[in-house]
Amino acid sequence: QVQLVESGGGSVQAGDSLRLSCAASLDTYNCMAWFRQAPGKEREGVASIHKDDTTNYADSMKGRFTVSQDNASNTLYLQMNSLKPEDTARYYCAAGRVPYKWMCTPQINVYPYWGQGTQVTVSS
Repeated sequence: QVQLVESGGGSVQAGDSLRLSCAASLDTYNCMAWFRQAPGKEREGVASIHKDDTTNYADSMKGRFTVSQDNASNTLYLQMNSLKPEDTARYYCAAGRVPYKWMCTPQINVYPYWGQGTQVTVSS
């Protein structure tokens, strides 16, 4: 079973940047993703990345967020720029294995493995 540990969250000001990291214990997946959940809201997809570095972003996340990975260290990253107060949420990474690359999308049902999340708070 893959264990995922997120880090890099914190409290920042609007306009600042943060880079989140997610360390995976095993290399048995071929698709990873970032999700976020704000208080009182449903968990929403941010971005996904296939093992071959093909990325997929939720429409509302395009432009300010960049997902990347280091396959050698089994680490997933999320670079977040120009943060806004509405980006305040708990950010989760997830991992899974898909039979086809096109299935690697930021949809919750793709991923059986989840981390505990890291909190990002953006103040105005």
